[in-house]
Amino acid sequence: MPQQAGREVEHEITVSAPAEDVYRLLAEVENWPRLFPPSVYVTVLERDGAMERIRIWATANGEAKKWTSIRELDPDGLRIEFRQEVSAPPVASMRGTWIVEPQSDNTSRLRLLHEYRAIDDDPEKLIWIDEAVDRNSRAELPSVKAGLEEVTQAAELTLSFVDTVEVNGSAEDLYDFVNEADRWSERLPHVNEVKMTEDTPGLQVLRMETLTKDGAAHTTESVRVCFPHHKIAYKQTVLPALMNLHTGYWLFEEGADGVTRASSQHTVVLNAGNITRILGPDATVAEAREFIRKALGDNSRATLGYAKDYAQARR
Repeated sequence: MPQQAGREVEHEITVSAPAEDVYRLLAEVENWPRLFPPSVYVTVLERDGAMERIRIWATANGEAKKWTSIRELDPDGLRIEFRQEVSAPPVASMRGTWIVEPQSDNTSRLRLLHEYRAIDDDPEKLIWIDEAVDRNSRAELPSVKAGLEEVTQAAELTLSFVDTVEVNGSAEDLYDFVNEADRWSERLPHVNEVKMTEDTPGLQVLRMETLTKDGAAHTTESVRVCFPHHKIAYKQTVLPALMNLHTGYWLFEEGADGVTRASSQHTVVLNAGNITRILGPDATVAEAREFIRKALGDNSRATLGYAKDYAQARR
């Protein structure tokens, strides 16, 4: 049988962060929405020693997609091998490796290797994959570098928080209220306009215009991953100017007594360059953190309050 044709290619970049931190952040999939701009939500489906099977929800060419990958973690070698569980045409197979190499105490070389074949070893399809891998890798590595350096060097620009209410109602009713975001302009006073698409069940693109207390309007867009009737995770893909990143989730935990804890979690990375432009020439990072905490918290608590009323009325 003739040897199947394929490619092995490599891209690399220098990261101003310690190698152990770079490896850890890549290995812990919950960090991916911060490191990879297309990633919305990633979870581990199975774990067996060094092997992980993970599911990835991400945007591709403006659409929300999901797929499953297999990873082999090597913390001693600072290597992560991965392969697509099912490749999409024209790819017959795709695997790769992240390799982190220390250059100094605070600098690393990050290498990204790919090995792939085209369906039927078609030369034209292989050229198409060559171009896609090269284009995507050249775009991905600078974004990953920026994310890694931001996480390790600018902790003061990051904030995470949770607001929680207890509800004498079911998790299913609370979930339904948040899941049916296409009705939020009817149900929530701070939502002026909303458009939601759900081409794949449980994978939503939500665009909405919200109003601040002073009447100002701003538009955001999010991709949401829904797990009935327990959790809705999201990542904003169109952001207000004060943020470089905004991810979060809605969580509904029903107790045996019928009381449900409904929570709204946010993780935000501030856009330092816009703080004084938006909040005034003397505004500080601390003031920006307080502003974001209040603005997002007020909206979340308002939504949780209306969801609570909805769920308790249905008991």
